[in-house]
Amino acid sequence: MKVKLPDGSVKDFEPGITPAQVAREISEGLYRNAVGALVNGELWDLERPIYEDCELRILKASDLEAAEIYRHTMSHIMAQAVMRIYGADKVKLGIGPTIENGFYYDFDIDGTKISEEDLPRIEEEMKKIIKEDYKIERFELSKDEAVKLMEEKGQIYKVELIREIPDEKVSFYKQGEFVDLCRGPHLPSTGKVKHFKLLSVSGAYWRGSEKNPMLQRIYGTAFASKEELENYLKMLEEAKKRDHRKLGPQLELFFINTDVAAGMPIFLPYGMTVLKELMALSRELHEKYGYREVGTPLIMHEKLWRQSGHWDHYKNNMYFTEKEDVTYAVKPMNCPGHILIYKFKPVSYRDLPIRLFEFGRVHRYERGGVLHGLLRVRTFTQDDAHIFCREDQIVGEVSNIVKFINELYGIFGFTYRATLSTMPEDHMGDEATWEKATTALRNALEETGVPYQIAEGEGAFYGPKIDFHVKDVIGREWQCATIQMDFQMPERFELTYKDADGSEKRPVMIHRALYGSIERFFGILIEHYAGAFPTWLAPVQVVVLPVSEKYVDYAKAVYEELKKSGLRVELDDRNETLGYRIRENQMKKVPYMIIVGEREKNENTISLRTRGGTDIHNLKTSDFLRRVRDEIMSRSQGLAF
Repeated sequence: MKVKLPDGSVKDFEPGITPAQVAREISEGLYRNAVGALVNGELWDLERPIYEDCELRILKASDLEAAEIYRHTMSHIMAQAVMRIYGADKVKLGIGPTIENGFYYDFDIDGTKISEEDLPRIEEEMKKIIKEDYKIERFELSKDEAVKLMEEKGQIYKVELIREIPDEKVSFYKQGEFVDLCRGPHLPSTGKVKHFKLLSVSGAYWRGSEKNPMLQRIYGTAFASKEELENYLKMLEEAKKRDHRKLGPQLELFFINTDVAAGMPIFLPYGMTVLKELMALSRELHEKYGYREVGTPLIMHEKLWRQSGHWDHYKNNMYFTEKEDVTYAVKPMNCPGHILIYKFKPVSYRDLPIRLFEFGRVHRYERGGVLHGLLRVRTFTQDDAHIFCREDQIVGEVSNIVKFINELYGIFGFTYRATLSTMPEDHMGDEATWEKATTALRNALEETGVPYQIAEGEGAFYGPKIDFHVKDVIGREWQCATIQMDFQMPERFELTYKDADGSEKRPVMIHRALYGSIERFFGILIEHYAGAFPTWLAPVQVVVLPVSEKYVDYAKAVYEELKKSGLRVELDDRNETLGYRIRENQMKKVPYMIIVGEREKNENTISLRTRGGTDIHNLKTSDFLRRVRDEIMSRSQGLAF
């Protein structure tokens, strides 16, 4: 059996050799630090035999790919601890996967509800299991044997899972007295990772269905080093301070009334000001990049959604209404409306590409348990565009979109990474068409030089897509822009254009959104800026504060001058102390406070206090206006003073 190593060398081994044995042969140091392996790109246990030619890479804890292995092991250690504390006969195990930056496990515990106050006790038991350093062993059983084993242990959820596994053999992992159904891989022993923290407890329906029992889900995180764990926990604390669900109502931006409109945000005047600025920026750039704005109906006849494929593939996420025995659907997407616009009149090859853009309000049903402020809602507005083009124009169009994305995200100081999502299990069309569409996107990415990763099976039902994940100021990633290639919709709607030789050809359709959802992007910005928006985006840019009632007239004159110049300015002349008013406006995160008293009135000047804590006296209003207008026009991220 031939094994190719990372240095490019190829060595012969007997079939059945384990990665641990290969590591030991290479060096004792590599063997001591090994936590797992990659075998032909698949994560692999150190002690699991290999029987075929392969590429092999030994992983140490600090390797990025190893995180899934030690976090998966931590989920089993947590499950073992829960069973020890609450009783193996009372705990029914759900699933315990890894997630981004952590892991969770779902439990059905007879007669016991776990609270966050219980987490330290579970952590202590986990530390004991880690200290005991149990060897973790993988073994396989036939499906019948596996069902019998789990039935004997009373693990009804595991029995359900086993019966759905298509393979004849089922893998398990054992550590001490704990045995769990699992695909793996895991660490060689429980003592190999120590840096973890349990974070929270929540409810979760078994397999995500409201028809199933509600389980208790414990979330945790684990890292290869103490420093990484501490940095991550600091980031979580900072994220709590920036939570848009708290800052939104506090800053009078938005609120959600869950009694009458769950998942449907209500925007207050300050919030609408920010949204209008985001829309103005978007419209400005869409015009620059050659798009034409359109508008389409919110509600359309069911036959349109049947033809588009949404009826078959997306019906459970749609809202419907019936009038005069006719069923209408509230649009979950804007694309069918834009297709109707394309079909409005004949199209020549000279007309292509056609770039249609809309701030389209859509409605999608999301289960109550997954709603999350502005980040997961039931109604939202997309900066949605659809490009109809020839196949030879695809690379150029995607390149144009990437330039657009770079300019838009650059204004907010965002960097990003890209993923190319391929054909999902539930899809329209044949594999050959999907391959053509995926290849077109891949070529476009490589042509534009955008680094990307493959996300297998995560495409839209009608085509592959590129997703752009922006990184915020505290290092979190958010999926925002998307580019989706579609050969299916033009076929279903029989879209055509007349080519140069007079023949009819089928255009390609590119779906594209850059904010993604403007509401979600707003939520991301609230957290990115911690509510302290740059001046161009701030709902109130300046507040004028008279020192006392005697100087209200002068304060009003300054206020009127600023307002006439186009600034979003407020006058705070309430019958409160100056200190109180200053603190309140600091809490509102207003970029500039202008304070006027006797000296300012006599010298026809202003005193300025910035959100950043800078104080400037004897400043001419005209000088302030000149610098702040420049700051706003350039959409600067920093303050002018």
